[in-house]
Amino acid sequence: MRQGNPGRGRSHVHLVTQAQRSRSDDINFRQRRYLLMMGIRAVCFVIAVVMFVNHLGWLVVIPVLGAIFIPYFAVVFANGGREPSNTRGFMEYQPNLPATRDPVGPPENGHRPPRPGRNDN
Repeated sequence: MRQGNPGRGRSHVHLVTQAQRSRSDDINFRQRRYLLMMGIRAVCFVIAVVMFVNHLGWLVVIPVLGAIFIPYFAVVFANGGREPSNTRGFMEYQPNLPATRDPVGPPENGHRPPRPGRNDN
């Protein structure tokens, strides 16, 4: 049996629910999200061309705006860094304290003694 300092030689242990996803998984996730957004941009561009050819007027502006602004958001999201992996959000600290004692004491025969008040003379 090995004895010694219990803290030495032990690495910091993470709960499975709090561990970050691996670097390669994170990169794959960001690449898939970027490609999805670029696919949506291509669809917006095609819809804009079809609408322009069919002379639909000012309605062409809607898919054109999508085709213009989606690349900005796609790049920002792709380069934003690692995503937080904890989906549970903020965890409130709840200490494990023993129950507090009642200052009046336990009831005797099912009745508590009256608490002293202002009118006690």
